[in-house]
Amino acid sequence: MSENIAPAAQAVSPRPAGSAGPLQYDVVVIGAGPVGENVADRAGRTGLSTVIVEAELVGGECSYWACMPSKTLLRPGAALAAARDVPGLTVAPTVDPGPVLAWRDEVTSDWDDAGQVEWLDGAGIALLRGHGRIVGPRRVEVTDPDGNRTLVEARYAVAVATGSVPVLPEVPGLAEAAPWGSREATAAEEVPASVVVVGGGVVACEMATAYSDLGAHVTLLARHGLLGGAEPFAGEAVGASLGELGVDVRLGASPVRVVRDGVGGPVTITYRDDAGEHEVTAAELLVATGRVPRTQDVGLDTVGLTDVARGLPVDEAMRVSGVEGGWLFAAGDVTGRVATTHQGKYQARVAGDVIAATFGSAPGDGGRSGDAVPVPATEENRAAARAAEPWSRFAATADHAAQTQVVFTRPQVAWVGLSERKAQEAGLDVRVVEYDLGWVAGAHVTGKSFAGRVSAVVDEARRVLVGVTFVGPDAGEMLHAATVAVVGEVPLERLWHAVPAYPTVSEVWLRLLETYGL
Repeated sequence: MSENIAPAAQAVSPRPAGSAGPLQYDVVVIGAGPVGENVADRAGRTGLSTVIVEAELVGGECSYWACMPSKTLLRPGAALAAARDVPGLTVAPTVDPGPVLAWRDEVTSDWDDAGQVEWLDGAGIALLRGHGRIVGPRRVEVTDPDGNRTLVEARYAVAVATGSVPVLPEVPGLAEAAPWGSREATAAEEVPASVVVVGGGVVACEMATAYSDLGAHVTLLARHGLLGGAEPFAGEAVGASLGELGVDVRLGASPVRVVRDGVGGPVTITYRDDAGEHEVTAAELLVATGRVPRTQDVGLDTVGLTDVARGLPVDEAMRVSGVEGGWLFAAGDVTGRVATTHQGKYQARVAGDVIAATFGSAPGDGGRSGDAVPVPATEENRAAARAAEPWSRFAATADHAAQTQVVFTRPQVAWVGLSERKAQEAGLDVRVVEYDLGWVAGAHVTGKSFAGRVSAVVDEARRVLVGVTFVGPDAGEMLHAATVAVVGEVPLERLWHAVPAYPTVSEVWLRLLETYGL
């Protein structure tokens, strides 16, 4: 980063008085999802003027087509299963799709972003509706829905938070069959009689669960196993559960052609496995085979960035590498680092704090009214932002050592840090400790069929946890304790003194340590 750029003493007006030239802000953020919102919010806390550019809905994929609607669709089935497991409760035999879809509409505000825009206004963040494209150093061109173009100049920094887009495999007839992606699956107005899901990752497993709960007959086609990023036993548990829910899980299946019978008609997928070719027909086809960073048509080539199909290269402070002057930042899926909302927001907090500390106001020089200023632009903070030391607030260290993921299938799968395989690939001498969740006292008072498993990966050289995986009901709610242990590099001997309450499922922590030998 260039060190000869003077920080702003106070926020500047968007357009110089009497000027017909470009709009001017201190910071321009492209993308108004949760990641972009966090960059703009944190960057603006030391007096910098910020504008966020968005072509679709403020709030992004997570609010309207991913995290929030998908988990809403999954919750009724999970609650019903939990209630069925408790003696003495009378519950409905199935999930009623109508109220569930209505609740989903409420959670997504009927795909109206007025509330999110109100939040931007309250935070002092300007909004430009349209497609943002970098056209030169610190310059962004915004094309609005009517085709009008506005040039915006950033005095100090531009941040790219454009997320990711789904991948459609090159299978003959697939594109012509107009398959669902994750957006169509979470926004559907009615439940089809049958769905074929292609994929074995998080979206595929979650939507197979949700649509089975809602009454559709679901067939899942996966080339390999399920949840390849998790420990193998997690995918195996989810596969078994899907089978119990009535999902027809077919592993080792590779689609070779797709045909839809007219517009809106049934779709037939031909796939190949070790036994030959087979066909399956359903009312709808959901393709959930992954996503790629949305780096297309962002104008990155204008500043010398051409090899970005796998994501924008960033350093630990979320500055984009290879851009002279250190003015370009990126966070979230577009970096290709981690494809989760929470990890992207974490990166955004880092990026925003670095921008605020580097270019913002010193204490008393015009920070946003009423806000605490966590990183005033003192010389000490500017130096810290440049250094981005591991585990400082200016470095996204958890991207490597403590990524977290929760899959809201039934059972839930939750993990933090490294799997056994990844730890071994990193050269660590590890020992894996496992325990059956159904054996702890808390399980017996939660439900008659409560079951699950925990796996902890221990770095034997340091005697600290480097990864933990939970599989079981509400596993995600147990994850944060593991995250704190991994991030804090808490020695097992010290962790032994963290006494879990009885009778809770969290007592598994004591059992893990006892199994290890403490």
